[in-house]
Amino acid sequence: MPDQTRPASSSFLQVVAQAEAIGAGQGNPGVIALYTQWIAAQHHHEPNLFAAWFNLGTELNQAGATAEAMGAYRHALRHRPDFHGAAVNLGLMLERQGQTEAALQTWSQALQSNDARIALLNQRGRLLEQIGRLAEAADSLRESLLTNAAQPDAVQHWLHLRQRMCQWPVLADGMPGLPPATLLAQSGPLAALALTDDVAMQTAIATAWIARKVPPVPTRLAPENGYRHDRIRVGYLSSDFCSHAMSYLIAELFERHDRSRFEIYGYCSSPEDGSDIRQRVLGAFDHVRRIRDLTDEQGAWQICADEIDILIDLNGLTSGARIGILRWRPAPVQATYLGFIGPVPLPELDYMLCDDFVVPAETAAQYQPAPLAIGGLYQANDSRREIGAAMTRAEAGLPDNAYVFCCFSNHYKITSEMFTAWLAILRQVEGSVLWLAEDNEWSRQALRVRALGCGVDPERLVFAPRVAPPVYMARMTLADLFLDTFPYNAGTVASDAIRMGLPMLTMAGRSFASRMAARLLQAIGADSGIATTHDEFVAKAVILATDPATYAAYKACFTADAWAASIGDTEGFTRRFEAALEAVRRQPIAAVEAAASI
Repeated sequence: MPDQTRPASSSFLQVVAQAEAIGAGQGNPGVIALYTQWIAAQHHHEPNLFAAWFNLGTELNQAGATAEAMGAYRHALRHRPDFHGAAVNLGLMLERQGQTEAALQTWSQALQSNDARIALLNQRGRLLEQIGRLAEAADSLRESLLTNAAQPDAVQHWLHLRQRMCQWPVLADGMPGLPPATLLAQSGPLAALALTDDVAMQTAIATAWIARKVPPVPTRLAPENGYRHDRIRVGYLSSDFCSHAMSYLIAELFERHDRSRFEIYGYCSSPEDGSDIRQRVLGAFDHVRRIRDLTDEQGAWQICADEIDILIDLNGLTSGARIGILRWRPAPVQATYLGFIGPVPLPELDYMLCDDFVVPAETAAQYQPAPLAIGGLYQANDSRREIGAAMTRAEAGLPDNAYVFCCFSNHYKITSEMFTAWLAILRQVEGSVLWLAEDNEWSRQALRVRALGCGVDPERLVFAPRVAPPVYMARMTLADLFLDTFPYNAGTVASDAIRMGLPMLTMAGRSFASRMAARLLQAIGADSGIATTHDEFVAKAVILATDPATYAAYKACFTADAWAASIGDTEGFTRRFEAALEAVRRQPIAAVEAAASI
Protein backbone atom coordinates (compact mmCIF):
# COMPACT_ATOMS: atom_id res chain seq x y z
CA MET A 1 0.00 0.00 0.00
CA PRO A 2 1.54 3.40 -0.99
CA ASP A 3 2.45 5.98 1.72
CA GLN A 4 -0.25 8.67 1.41
CA THR A 5 1.83 11.24 3.32
CA ARG A 6 5.00 10.94 1.28
CA PRO A 7 5.82 14.47 0.01
CA ALA A 8 7.23 13.26 -3.33
CA SER A 9 3.88 11.84 -4.40
CA SER A 10 1.79 14.71 -3.02
CA SER A 11 0.56 17.74 -4.90
CA PHE A 12 1.51 21.13 -3.56
CA LEU A 13 -1.99 21.70 -2.21
CA GLN A 14 -1.82 18.41 -0.35
CA VAL A 15 1.49 19.44 1.22
CA VAL A 16 0.00 22.76 2.29
CA ALA A 17 -2.93 20.92 3.87
CA GLN A 18 -0.57 18.58 5.70
CA ALA A 19 1.46 21.56 6.93
CA GLU A 20 -1.69 23.22 8.23
CA ALA A 21 -2.63 20.04 10.06
CA ILE A 22 0.78 19.91 11.75
CA GLY A 23 0.79 23.62 12.61
CA ALA A 24 1.93 25.99 9.86
CA GLY A 25 3.41 29.43 10.50
CA GLN A 26 5.10 28.45 13.77
CA GLY A 27 8.52 27.21 12.68
CA ASN A 28 7.50 23.61 13.41
CA PRO A 29 10.33 21.17 12.54
CA GLY A 30 7.80 18.77 11.01
CA VAL A 31 6.51 21.45 8.65
CA ILE A 32 10.05 22.46 7.72
CA ALA A 33 10.90 18.85 6.94
CA LEU A 34 7.70 18.44 4.92
CA TYR A 35 8.44 21.37 2.62
CA THR A 36 12.15 20.50 2.38
CA GLN A 37 11.39 16.94 1.25
CA TRP A 38 8.71 18.04 -1.20
CA ILE A 39 11.00 20.62 -2.82
CA ALA A 40 13.84 18.09 -3.12
CA ALA A 41 11.54 15.63 -4.90
CA GLN A 42 10.27 18.07 -7.55
CA HIS A 43 11.46 18.74 -11.07
CA HIS A 44 12.93 22.20 -11.63
CA HIS A 45 9.92 23.20 -13.75
CA GLU A 46 7.31 22.40 -11.08
CA PRO A 47 5.09 25.57 -11.17
CA ASN A 48 4.56 25.74 -7.41
CA LEU A 49 8.19 25.60 -6.38
CA PHE A 50 8.26 29.37 -5.79
CA ALA A 51 5.38 29.06 -3.31
CA ALA A 52 6.93 26.09 -1.54
CA TRP A 53 10.23 27.92 -1.14
CA PHE A 54 8.32 30.96 0.18
CA ASN A 55 6.43 28.85 2.73
CA LEU A 56 9.66 27.16 3.77
CA GLY A 57 11.29 30.58 4.20
CA THR A 58 8.45 31.69 6.45
CA GLU A 59 8.77 28.58 8.62
CA LEU A 60 12.55 28.89 8.84
CA ASN A 61 12.23 32.54 9.82
CA GLN A 62 9.79 31.61 12.58
CA ALA A 63 12.25 28.98 13.77
CA GLY A 64 15.04 31.55 13.98
CA ALA A 65 17.04 30.07 11.10
CA THR A 66 17.71 33.46 9.51
CA ALA A 67 20.33 32.53 6.91
CA GLU A 68 18.34 29.50 5.75
CA ALA A 69 15.15 31.56 5.54
CA MET A 70 16.86 34.20 3.41
CA GLY A 71 18.16 31.47 1.13
CA ALA A 72 14.65 30.06 0.75
CA TYR A 73 13.26 33.50 -0.19
CA ARG A 74 16.02 33.89 -2.78
CA HIS A 75 15.06 30.51 -4.26
CA ALA A 76 11.44 31.67 -4.43
CA LEU A 77 12.52 34.77 -6.37
CA ARG A 78 14.64 32.73 -8.76
CA HIS A 79 11.60 30.65 -9.65
CA ARG A 80 9.31 33.68 -9.84
CA PRO A 81 11.11 37.05 -10.00
CA ASP A 82 7.85 39.03 -9.74
CA PHE A 83 6.78 37.38 -6.47
CA HIS A 84 6.88 40.48 -4.34
CA GLY A 85 5.94 38.70 -1.08
CA ALA A 86 9.33 36.97 -1.07
CA ALA A 87 11.08 40.22 -1.99
CA VAL A 88 9.39 42.12 0.83
CA ASN A 89 10.26 39.47 3.42
CA LEU A 90 13.83 39.08 2.22
CA GLY A 91 14.33 42.84 2.26
CA LEU A 92 12.95 43.12 5.78
CA MET A 93 15.33 40.42 6.99
CA LEU A 94 18.26 42.17 5.34
CA GLU A 95 17.16 45.42 6.98
CA ARG A 96 17.07 43.78 10.41
CA GLN A 97 20.65 42.59 9.84
CA GLY A 98 21.73 46.14 9.06
CA GLN A 99 22.18 45.42 5.34
CA THR A 100 20.28 48.53 4.26
CA GLU A 101 21.64 48.78 0.72
CA ALA A 102 20.99 45.08 0.07
CA ALA A 103 17.40 45.51 1.27
CA LEU A 104 16.84 48.51 -1.00
CA GLN A 105 18.40 46.68 -3.94
CA THR A 106 16.18 43.64 -3.33
CA TRP A 107 13.08 45.80 -3.44
CA SER A 108 14.28 47.75 -6.50
CA GLN A 109 15.05 44.63 -8.53
CA ALA A 110 11.67 43.08 -7.76
CA LEU A 111 9.50 45.90 -9.13
CA GLN A 112 7.11 44.12 -11.51
CA SER A 113 3.31 44.14 -11.42
CA ASN A 114 1.38 47.10 -10.03
CA ASP A 115 0.58 45.32 -6.77
CA ALA A 116 4.19 44.32 -6.28
CA ARG A 117 5.37 47.72 -7.43
CA ILE A 118 3.28 49.54 -4.80
CA ALA A 119 4.26 47.26 -1.92
CA LEU A 120 7.95 47.45 -2.73
CA LEU A 121 7.99 51.19 -3.39
CA ASN A 122 6.34 51.72 -0.01
CA GLN A 123 8.90 49.54 1.74
CA ARG A 124 11.69 51.46 0.01
CA GLY A 125 10.13 54.75 1.03
CA ARG A 126 9.79 53.66 4.65
CA LEU A 127 13.39 52.48 4.94
CA LEU A 128 14.85 55.45 3.04
CA GLU A 129 13.03 57.82 5.39
CA GLN A 130 14.27 55.85 8.39
CA ILE A 131 17.93 56.19 7.33
CA GLY A 132 17.56 59.87 6.49
CA ARG A 133 17.50 59.77 2.67
CA LEU A 134 14.42 61.96 2.59
CA ALA A 135 14.32 63.01 -1.06
CA GLU A 136 14.64 59.42 -2.30
CA ALA A 137 11.96 58.35 0.17
CA ALA A 138 9.59 61.04 -1.06
CA ASP A 139 10.25 60.09 -4.70
CA SER A 140 9.53 56.42 -3.94
CA LEU A 141 6.23 57.22 -2.22
CA ARG A 142 5.22 59.65 -4.96
CA GLU A 143 5.81 56.96 -7.55
CA SER A 144 3.69 54.56 -5.49
CA LEU A 145 0.86 57.12 -5.26
CA LEU A 146 1.00 57.76 -9.00
CA THR A 147 0.36 54.03 -9.45
CA ASN A 148 -2.50 53.99 -6.92
CA ALA A 149 -3.67 57.17 -5.22
CA ALA A 150 -5.92 55.33 -2.74
CA GLN A 151 -3.22 54.81 -0.08
CA PRO A 152 -3.78 57.04 2.97
CA ASP A 153 -0.73 55.73 4.79
CA ALA A 154 1.54 56.48 1.83
CA VAL A 155 -0.04 59.94 1.53
CA GLN A 156 0.63 60.61 5.21
CA HIS A 157 4.32 59.75 4.99
CA TRP A 158 4.81 61.53 1.66
CA LEU A 159 3.29 64.76 2.99
CA HIS A 160 5.35 64.68 6.19
CA LEU A 161 8.50 64.19 4.13
CA ARG A 162 7.52 67.26 2.10
CA GLN A 163 7.03 69.19 5.34
CA ARG A 164 10.42 68.10 6.66
CA MET A 165 12.12 69.14 3.40
CA CYS A 166 10.15 72.44 3.16
CA GLN A 167 8.79 71.43 -0.24
CA TRP A 168 6.04 73.99 -0.63
CA PRO A 169 3.17 73.88 -1.16
CA VAL A 170 3.08 70.75 0.98
CA LEU A 171 -0.44 69.97 -0.27
CA ALA A 172 0.82 69.75 -3.83
CA ASP A 173 -1.68 70.36 -6.60
CA GLY A 174 -1.40 68.08 -9.60
CA MET A 175 -1.27 64.60 -8.04
CA PRO A 176 -3.84 62.53 -9.98
CA GLY A 177 -6.71 61.55 -7.71
CA LEU A 178 -5.30 63.55 -4.79
CA PRO A 179 -6.50 67.17 -4.78
CA PRO A 180 -5.26 69.35 -1.87
CA ALA A 181 -8.43 68.77 0.18
CA THR A 182 -7.94 64.98 -0.01
CA LEU A 183 -4.26 65.31 0.84
CA LEU A 184 -5.11 67.36 3.92
CA ALA A 185 -7.72 64.82 5.05
CA GLN A 186 -5.12 62.03 4.81
CA SER A 187 -2.16 64.02 6.16
CA GLY A 188 -1.97 62.24 9.51
CA PRO A 189 -2.36 63.71 13.01
CA LEU A 190 1.13 65.17 13.51
CA ALA A 191 1.39 66.71 10.05
CA ALA A 192 -2.07 68.23 10.47
CA LEU A 193 -0.95 70.33 13.45
CA ALA A 194 1.43 72.20 11.14
CA LEU A 195 -1.05 72.40 8.24
CA THR A 196 -4.18 73.82 9.87
CA ASP A 197 -5.40 75.38 13.10
CA ASP A 198 -8.96 74.22 12.38
CA VAL A 199 -9.73 72.01 15.40
CA ALA A 200 -12.61 70.19 13.68
CA MET A 201 -10.34 69.31 10.76
CA GLN A 202 -7.58 68.12 13.10
CA THR A 203 -10.13 65.93 14.89
CA ALA A 204 -11.44 64.46 11.64
CA ILE A 205 -7.90 63.64 10.45
CA ALA A 206 -7.01 61.97 13.74
CA THR A 207 -10.30 60.03 13.78
CA ALA A 208 -9.62 58.63 10.30
CA TRP A 209 -6.06 57.68 11.30
CA ILE A 210 -7.20 55.84 14.43
CA ALA A 211 -9.87 53.98 12.45
CA ARG A 212 -7.19 52.76 10.03
CA LYS A 213 -4.43 51.97 12.47
CA VAL A 214 -5.82 50.98 15.88
CA PRO A 215 -8.80 48.58 15.74
CA PRO A 216 -11.12 48.12 18.73
CA VAL A 217 -10.51 45.19 21.10
CA PRO A 218 -13.06 42.67 22.41
CA THR A 219 -13.31 43.81 26.02
CA ARG A 220 -12.39 46.38 28.65
CA LEU A 221 -10.22 45.30 31.56
CA ALA A 222 -10.65 47.84 34.36
CA PRO A 223 -13.74 48.08 36.58
CA GLU A 224 -15.79 51.09 35.52
CA ASN A 225 -16.15 52.41 39.07
CA GLY A 226 -12.49 52.13 39.93
CA TYR A 227 -10.62 50.75 42.94
CA ARG A 228 -10.38 51.29 46.70
CA HIS A 229 -6.85 52.59 47.31
CA ASP A 230 -5.60 54.84 50.08
CA ARG A 231 -3.25 56.50 47.61
CA ILE A 232 -4.22 57.27 44.02
CA ARG A 233 -2.23 55.05 41.68
CA VAL A 234 -1.15 57.08 38.66
CA GLY A 235 0.44 55.32 35.72
CA TYR A 236 2.44 57.21 33.08
CA LEU A 237 2.69 55.44 29.69
CA SER A 238 5.36 56.52 27.21
CA SER A 239 7.94 55.52 24.63
CA ASP A 240 9.84 58.74 25.35
CA PHE A 241 11.37 58.09 28.78
CA CYS A 242 14.76 58.85 27.21
CA SER A 243 16.57 61.85 25.72
CA HIS A 244 13.37 63.38 24.40
CA ALA A 245 11.77 66.82 24.77
CA MET A 246 8.86 65.38 26.75
CA SER A 247 11.14 63.91 29.43
CA TYR A 248 13.07 67.17 29.77
CA LEU A 249 9.78 68.90 30.57
CA ILE A 250 8.14 66.40 32.91
CA ALA A 251 10.91 64.80 34.99
CA GLU A 252 10.47 67.08 37.98
CA LEU A 253 6.70 66.52 38.08
CA PHE A 254 7.37 62.82 38.66
CA GLU A 255 9.82 63.68 41.43
CA ARG A 256 7.52 66.16 43.17
CA HIS A 257 4.32 64.08 43.31
CA ASP A 258 3.00 63.94 46.88
CA ARG A 259 3.71 60.34 47.89
CA SER A 260 1.31 60.57 50.82
CA ARG A 261 -1.55 60.86 48.33
CA PHE A 262 -0.16 59.36 45.10
CA GLU A 263 1.71 56.20 44.08
CA ILE A 264 3.48 56.64 40.75
CA TYR A 265 4.02 53.93 38.11
CA GLY A 266 6.01 54.26 34.89
CA TYR A 267 5.09 52.06 31.91
CA CYS A 268 8.12 52.34 29.69
CA SER A 269 8.40 51.26 26.06
CA SER A 270 11.36 53.57 25.46
CA PRO A 271 14.75 52.63 24.02
CA GLU A 272 17.66 52.18 26.40
CA ASP A 273 19.67 55.21 25.30
CA GLY A 274 21.87 55.44 28.40
CA SER A 275 21.06 59.13 28.90
CA ASP A 276 21.11 60.89 32.25
CA ILE A 277 17.55 62.09 31.77
CA ARG A 278 16.36 58.51 31.26
CA GLN A 279 17.94 57.41 34.51
CA ARG A 280 16.46 60.40 36.29
CA VAL A 281 12.94 59.77 34.96
CA LEU A 282 12.95 56.06 35.77
CA GLY A 283 14.38 56.81 39.19
CA ALA A 284 11.49 59.15 39.91
CA PHE A 285 8.86 56.39 39.70
CA ASP A 286 7.82 54.25 42.63
CA HIS A 287 7.44 51.33 40.22
CA VAL A 288 8.84 50.87 36.72
CA ARG A 289 7.31 48.39 34.28
CA ARG A 290 9.32 47.83 31.10
CA ILE A 291 6.77 46.93 28.45
CA ARG A 292 8.75 47.53 25.25
CA ASP A 293 8.73 43.83 24.38
CA LEU A 294 5.13 43.18 25.46
CA THR A 295 2.19 43.12 23.09
CA ASP A 296 -0.50 45.74 23.56
CA GLU A 297 -2.71 43.17 25.25
CA GLN A 298 0.09 42.04 27.58
CA GLY A 299 0.90 45.65 28.44
CA ALA A 300 -2.75 46.34 29.19
CA TRP A 301 -3.00 43.31 31.47
CA GLN A 302 0.10 44.50 33.37
CA ILE A 303 -1.54 47.89 33.97
CA CYS A 304 -4.76 46.21 35.02
CA ALA A 305 -2.90 43.91 37.41
CA ASP A 306 -1.35 46.99 39.04
CA GLU A 307 -4.86 48.40 39.59
CA ILE A 308 -3.95 51.80 38.19
CA ASP A 309 -6.54 54.44 39.07
CA ILE A 310 -5.56 57.00 36.41
CA LEU A 311 -3.49 56.13 33.35
CA ILE A 312 -1.84 59.09 31.61
CA ASP A 313 -0.63 58.55 28.07
CA LEU A 314 2.32 60.81 27.23
CA ASN A 315 2.57 60.02 23.51
CA GLY A 316 -0.80 60.80 22.00
CA LEU A 317 -0.55 60.18 18.26
CA THR A 318 3.23 60.44 17.92
CA SER A 319 5.85 57.90 16.90
CA GLY A 320 6.13 55.00 19.34
CA ALA A 321 2.65 55.51 20.82
CA ARG A 322 0.99 52.45 22.37
CA ILE A 323 -2.58 53.44 21.56
CA GLY A 324 -3.47 49.77 21.32
CA ILE A 325 -2.91 49.45 25.07
CA LEU A 326 -5.44 52.20 25.77
CA ARG A 327 -8.06 50.41 23.68
CA TRP A 328 -8.16 47.64 26.28
CA ARG A 329 -9.18 50.25 28.89
CA PRO A 330 -6.76 48.90 31.53
CA ALA A 331 -7.55 51.79 33.92
CA PRO A 332 -10.93 53.23 34.93
CA VAL A 333 -9.75 56.76 34.03
CA GLN A 334 -7.49 57.38 31.04
CA ALA A 335 -6.07 60.71 29.90
CA THR A 336 -3.58 62.03 27.36
CA TYR A 337 -1.06 64.75 28.13
CA LEU A 338 1.88 66.73 26.77
CA GLY A 339 3.30 64.44 24.05
CA PHE A 340 0.71 65.37 21.40
CA ILE A 341 -0.80 68.85 21.38
CA GLY A 342 -4.04 68.13 19.59
CA PRO A 343 -7.18 65.99 19.52
CA VAL A 344 -6.77 62.27 20.27
CA PRO A 345 -10.29 61.01 19.47
CA LEU A 346 -9.91 57.53 20.94
CA PRO A 347 -13.17 56.37 22.58
CA GLU A 348 -11.26 54.85 25.50
CA LEU A 349 -9.66 58.17 26.47
CA ASP A 350 -11.61 60.26 28.95
CA TYR A 351 -9.61 63.47 29.13
CA MET A 352 -7.00 65.67 27.45
CA LEU A 353 -5.05 67.62 30.06
CA CYS A 354 -4.68 71.27 29.02
CA ASP A 355 -5.58 74.71 30.37
CA ASP A 356 -8.41 77.12 29.63
CA PHE A 357 -6.27 79.36 27.39
CA VAL A 358 -4.85 76.77 25.00
CA VAL A 359 -8.34 75.22 24.80
CA PRO A 360 -10.78 78.11 25.34
CA ALA A 361 -14.47 77.55 26.01
CA GLU A 362 -15.48 78.38 22.42
CA THR A 363 -13.51 75.45 20.94
CA ALA A 364 -13.64 72.94 23.82
CA ALA A 365 -16.60 71.03 22.37
CA GLN A 366 -14.62 70.32 19.17
CA TYR A 367 -11.97 68.32 21.04
CA GLN A 368 -11.95 64.62 21.77
CA PRO A 369 -11.37 63.48 24.45
CA ALA A 370 -12.91 66.08 26.75
CA PRO A 371 -10.52 68.88 27.82
CA LEU A 372 -9.53 68.73 31.50
CA ALA A 373 -8.07 72.06 32.56
CA ILE A 374 -5.10 72.23 34.90
CA GLY A 375 -5.33 75.38 37.00
CA GLY A 376 -2.98 78.00 35.55
CA LEU A 377 -0.49 76.85 32.91
CA TYR A 378 -0.88 73.50 31.08
CA GLN A 379 2.85 72.81 30.58
CA ALA A 380 4.98 70.92 33.10
CA ASN A 381 8.53 72.19 33.43
CA ASP A 382 11.79 71.30 35.08
CA SER A 383 13.54 73.87 37.26
CA ARG A 384 16.60 71.60 37.51
CA ARG A 385 17.76 71.63 33.90
CA GLU A 386 21.50 71.63 33.32
CA ILE A 387 22.76 74.77 31.56
CA GLY A 388 26.07 74.76 29.72
CA ALA A 389 28.88 77.28 29.89
CA ALA A 390 28.44 80.72 28.35
CA MET A 391 29.39 81.01 24.67
CA THR A 392 30.38 83.80 22.29
CA ARG A 393 28.67 84.52 19.02
CA ALA A 394 31.86 83.70 17.18
CA GLU A 395 31.89 80.23 18.76
CA ALA A 396 28.35 79.70 17.47
CA GLY A 397 29.14 80.93 13.95
CA LEU A 398 27.19 84.17 14.36
CA PRO A 399 28.23 87.72 13.38
CA ASP A 400 29.06 89.80 16.43
CA ASN A 401 27.20 92.97 15.50
CA ALA A 402 24.09 91.64 13.73
CA TYR A 403 20.58 91.60 15.13
CA VAL A 404 19.95 87.85 15.48
CA PHE A 405 16.47 86.47 14.94
CA CYS A 406 16.19 82.76 15.64
CA CYS A 407 13.93 79.71 15.59
CA PHE A 408 15.13 76.32 16.78
CA SER A 409 11.98 74.35 15.95
CA ASN A 410 12.06 71.39 13.58
CA HIS A 411 11.67 72.45 9.98
CA TYR A 412 8.44 70.53 9.41
CA LYS A 413 6.78 73.23 11.52
CA ILE A 414 7.93 75.99 9.15
CA THR A 415 5.23 76.92 6.63
CA SER A 416 5.56 78.89 3.42
CA GLU A 417 3.47 81.72 4.89
CA MET A 418 5.51 82.03 8.07
CA PHE A 419 8.85 81.83 6.27
CA THR A 420 7.65 84.57 3.91
CA ALA A 421 6.89 86.68 7.00
CA TRP A 422 10.36 86.00 8.40
CA LEU A 423 11.95 87.10 5.12
CA ALA A 424 9.86 90.28 5.14
CA ILE A 425 11.31 91.00 8.59
CA LEU A 426 14.87 90.42 7.37
CA ARG A 427 14.34 92.78 4.43
CA GLN A 428 13.21 95.54 6.82
CA VAL A 429 15.92 95.03 9.46
CA GLU A 430 19.23 95.86 7.83
CA GLY A 431 22.13 93.61 8.75
CA SER A 432 20.00 91.08 10.61
CA VAL A 433 20.36 87.31 10.34
CA LEU A 434 18.00 84.40 10.92
CA TRP A 435 19.49 81.59 13.03
CA LEU A 436 17.76 78.24 12.47
CA ALA A 437 18.18 74.63 13.56
CA GLU A 438 20.21 72.68 11.03
CA ASP A 439 17.63 69.85 10.62
CA ASN A 440 18.28 68.34 7.14
CA GLU A 441 20.13 69.17 3.92
CA TRP A 442 17.00 69.36 1.75
CA SER A 443 15.17 71.86 3.94
CA ARG A 444 18.31 73.99 4.28
CA GLN A 445 18.65 74.17 0.51
CA ALA A 446 14.93 74.87 0.01
CA LEU A 447 15.00 77.71 2.55
CA ARG A 448 18.07 79.26 0.93
CA VAL A 449 16.46 79.10 -2.50
CA ARG A 450 13.25 80.71 -1.18
CA ALA A 451 15.29 83.46 0.50
CA LEU A 452 17.11 84.23 -2.73
CA GLY A 453 13.82 84.34 -4.63
CA CYS A 454 12.45 86.85 -2.10
CA GLY A 455 15.40 89.20 -2.32
CA VAL A 456 17.26 88.05 0.80
CA ASP A 457 20.89 86.94 0.64
CA PRO A 458 20.91 83.22 1.60
CA GLU A 459 24.05 83.90 3.65
CA ARG A 460 21.79 85.70 6.14
CA LEU A 461 20.39 82.29 7.07
CA VAL A 462 22.66 80.69 9.67
CA PHE A 463 22.10 77.05 10.61
CA ALA A 464 22.90 75.79 14.10
CA PRO A 465 24.15 72.19 14.36
CA ARG A 466 22.60 69.77 16.82
CA VAL A 467 24.38 69.87 20.17
CA ALA A 468 24.00 68.40 23.66
CA PRO A 469 21.01 69.79 25.61
CA PRO A 470 23.10 71.92 28.05
CA VAL A 471 24.94 73.57 25.12
CA TYR A 472 21.67 74.13 23.25
CA MET A 473 20.28 75.90 26.32
CA ALA A 474 23.36 78.09 26.81
CA ARG A 475 23.64 79.29 23.22
CA MET A 476 20.05 80.61 23.20
CA THR A 477 21.32 83.69 25.05
CA LEU A 478 23.23 84.71 21.91
CA ALA A 479 20.07 85.57 19.95
CA ASP A 480 17.99 88.75 20.22
CA LEU A 481 14.48 87.59 19.32
CA PHE A 482 12.86 84.16 18.86
CA LEU A 483 10.42 84.03 15.92
CA ASP A 484 7.82 81.32 16.44
CA THR A 485 6.20 78.98 13.93
CA PHE A 486 2.48 78.84 13.09
CA PRO A 487 0.07 77.01 13.18
CA TYR A 488 2.25 74.61 15.18
CA ASN A 489 3.98 76.75 17.81
CA ALA A 490 7.13 75.90 19.69
CA GLY A 491 6.40 74.12 22.97
CA THR A 492 9.45 72.82 24.83
CA VAL A 493 11.71 75.08 22.77
CA ALA A 494 9.56 78.10 23.66
CA SER A 495 9.78 77.50 27.40
CA ASP A 496 13.53 76.88 27.03
CA ALA A 497 13.95 80.24 25.29
CA ILE A 498 11.95 82.07 27.96
CA ARG A 499 13.98 80.39 30.71
CA MET A 500 17.18 81.65 29.10
CA GLY A 501 15.87 85.23 28.90
CA LEU A 502 15.40 85.19 25.14
CA PRO A 503 12.46 87.38 24.09
CA MET A 504 9.95 85.62 21.88
CA LEU A 505 7.30 86.62 19.37
CA THR A 506 4.45 84.24 18.56
CA MET A 507 1.24 84.08 16.60
CA ALA A 508 -1.89 82.66 18.23
CA GLY A 509 -4.72 80.89 16.41
CA ARG A 510 -7.62 78.58 17.21
CA SER A 511 -6.02 75.21 18.02
CA PHE A 512 -4.09 74.00 21.09
CA ALA A 513 -0.91 73.74 19.01
CA SER A 514 -1.31 77.32 17.76
CA ARG A 515 -1.88 78.79 21.25
CA MET A 516 0.70 77.10 23.47
CA ALA A 517 3.53 79.62 22.99
CA ALA A 518 1.10 82.50 23.58
CA ARG A 519 0.13 80.85 26.87
CA LEU A 520 3.78 80.80 27.92
CA LEU A 521 4.21 84.49 27.09
CA GLN A 522 1.00 85.30 28.91
CA ALA A 523 2.32 83.49 31.99
CA ILE A 524 5.28 85.89 32.33
CA GLY A 525 3.32 89.02 31.42
CA ALA A 526 4.70 89.30 27.87
CA ASP A 527 1.30 89.55 26.18
CA SER A 528 2.54 92.23 23.76
CA GLY A 529 4.55 89.53 22.01
CA ILE A 530 1.39 87.76 20.80
CA ALA A 531 0.19 88.47 17.25
CA THR A 532 -2.92 87.15 15.51
CA THR A 533 -2.01 87.79 11.85
CA HIS A 534 1.14 87.48 9.78
CA ASP A 535 1.17 91.23 9.08
CA GLU A 536 0.94 92.02 12.79
CA PHE A 537 3.72 89.50 13.47
CA VAL A 538 6.01 91.22 10.95
CA ALA A 539 5.23 94.69 12.30
CA LYS A 540 5.92 93.68 15.92
CA ALA A 541 9.21 92.01 14.99
CA VAL A 542 10.43 95.02 13.01
CA ILE A 543 9.61 97.43 15.86
CA LEU A 544 11.38 95.24 18.43
CA ALA A 545 14.45 95.00 16.20
CA THR A 546 14.68 98.68 15.29
CA ASP A 547 13.43 100.51 18.42
CA PRO A 548 15.89 99.90 21.31
CA ALA A 549 13.53 101.33 23.94
CA THR A 550 10.65 99.09 22.90
CA TYR A 551 12.97 96.08 22.83
CA ALA A 552 14.43 96.86 26.25
CA ALA A 553 10.96 97.20 27.79
CA TYR A 554 9.88 93.88 26.27
CA LYS A 555 13.08 92.07 27.23
CA ALA A 556 12.50 93.17 30.83
CA CYS A 557 9.62 90.64 30.96
CA PHE A 558 12.08 87.77 30.37
CA THR A 559 13.84 87.56 33.72
CA ALA A 560 14.86 84.59 35.82
CA ASP A 561 12.46 85.72 38.53
CA ALA A 562 9.53 85.97 36.10
CA TRP A 563 10.24 82.47 34.83
CA ALA A 564 10.66 80.98 38.31
CA ALA A 565 7.39 82.49 39.53
CA SER A 566 5.35 81.18 36.59
CA ILE A 567 6.54 78.61 34.06
CA GLY A 568 9.29 77.38 36.40
CA ASP A 569 7.08 77.02 39.49
CA THR A 570 7.11 73.24 39.33
CA GLU A 571 5.99 72.80 42.92
CA GLY A 572 2.87 74.90 42.35
CA PHE A 573 2.24 73.23 39.01
CA THR A 574 2.45 69.78 40.60
CA ARG A 575 -0.17 70.63 43.22
CA ARG A 576 -2.55 72.02 40.55
CA PHE A 577 -1.93 68.99 38.35
CA GLU A 578 -2.71 66.65 41.24
CA ALA A 579 -5.90 68.57 42.00
CA ALA A 580 -7.07 67.98 38.44
CA LEU A 581 -6.43 64.25 38.82
CA GLU A 582 -8.18 64.04 42.16
CA ALA A 583 -11.26 65.65 40.63
CA VAL A 584 -11.71 62.86 38.07
CA ARG A 585 -10.68 59.79 40.07
CA ARG A 586 -13.33 57.07 40.15
CA GLN A 587 -13.98 55.03 43.28
CA PRO A 588 -16.63 52.51 44.30
CA ILE A 589 -19.61 54.30 45.86
CA ALA A 590 -19.02 52.77 49.30
CA ALA A 591 -15.46 54.07 49.37
CA VAL A 592 -16.56 57.57 48.35
CA GLU A 593 -19.22 57.66 51.06
CA ALA A 594 -16.75 56.47 53.68
CA ALA A 595 -14.27 59.18 52.68
CA ALA A 596 -17.00 61.83 52.85
CA SER A 597 -17.89 60.84 56.40
CA ILE A 598 -14.37 61.16 57.78
